[in-house]
Amino acid sequence: MLQNDPLRDRIISRFDGMSPQLQQAARYILEHPQEVALVSMRELSRNAGVQPSTMTRLAKFLDLSGYDDIRAHHAEALRFRADGFAARAMQHGESEQDMAAAQLSRRMLQGLAAQIARLSEPASLERLSAAADRLAQARRIYVLGLRSCHSVAWHFHYVMALLGEKTIHLDGPADTVGDGLIRAGAEDVLLAISINPYARHSLELAQLAREKGLGIVAITDSEVSPLVGIADHAILCSTESQSFFHTLTPALAVSEVLCGLLANKDRATALESLQRADRHLLSLNTYASAIPRRRI
Repeated sequence: MLQNDPLRDRIISRFDGMSPQLQQAARYILEHPQEVALVSMRELSRNAGVQPSTMTRLAKFLDLSGYDDIRAHHAEALRFRADGFAARAMQHGESEQDMAAAQLSRRMLQGLAAQIARLSEPASLERLSAAADRLAQARRIYVLGLRSCHSVAWHFHYVMALLGEKTIHLDGPADTVGDGLIRAGAEDVLLAISINPYARHSLELAQLAREKGLGIVAITDSEVSPLVGIADHAILCSTESQSFFHTLTPALAVSEVLCGLLANKDRATALESLQRADRHLLSLNTYASAIPRRRI
């Protein structure tokens, strides 16, 4: 991601006024800045799923003379970036089908490492700290993540449940997910996790929570995510993957960091809660106390 970039800021500020096709092209440019700098307009359009003329219309919408201005801007910005791994890989024209398993594994893991590293940049750290402060102030934290984001929501709730009774996981069977918000109010916060393609029910419940006066903390993937417009605090994490599916590893890392920050705000209480949880789990004989012998 290119931070503090005037063209990026212009795209984000005008995103809501774009047609659906322009939005599709703009989102792809926001999420693939290295690719914009390195491939032709025709190839970029194909990857974005739009016509080449859409890229030209997007440039005009942004008050530029043409698409070449967008590409030249990104090429200049790329020269000042330190993380050139993705750019080098694209220049080499490598495809996953041509790579051995070890090479693809290396690319995927290096990509994940770079995404995690970007979460430690100053702007991201400020967002994490502000989000943790808001969550700490809440009477209750309602946690929402549907479909692929369910694992991130469940992980946050699972860890926080070890620390106390502050979280409520919105995960009801028989279409009762939203019922958990019946008693929610202005003293509470909704932690909503959603990435593109955004689950419709997640967005509807987040909007309902906003109308009920809850604070909203979002873990999402883009400055133009629908959650950003209604969130008090939004933590952005990349989902781009070298494989056929998006990655949730950065979002899971954000969940772990938020849990750690919240626990650190009252270390004595956190330790007491964890000790209580350990005693309870021990009474249930939850974990194996000895390693079973292997059968030969």
